[in-house]
Amino acid sequence: MGHEIESTNLGAPRVCSIADALQVVGDRWTLLVLRELGFGVHRFKDIQINTGAPRETLTLRLRKLEEAGLIERSQYLEHPPREEYLLTAAGRDISPVLAALRRWGERHATPALRSS
Repeated sequence: MGHEIESTNLGAPRVCSIADALQVVGDRWTLLVLRELGFGVHRFKDIQINTGAPRETLTLRLRKLEEAGLIERSQYLEHPPREEYLLTAAGRDISPVLAALRRWGERHATPALRSS
């Protein structure tokens, strides 16, 4: 995974930053939400349409991302109250990871692109 060799911790799970990161962003809907926010899509309904996430699932993912410090809510309309979601610095920092995942998907996981 890098130039550092991590020792084997027999009898217990390895302490791992990858595992820690996956606890925060390691599911389909979370990654798709971050994709949309990175594309500049900030409103709940637009995120929902572009990801296909069920309303309850999207609500839970947005809450989890906010609690983890990757996004923040900002009110854009007072009456009725409406909020949008913005990436924080930590949320923007995942952009290269998503770009790498997209490239990998284009090369190895997207059938239409593999056959051309």
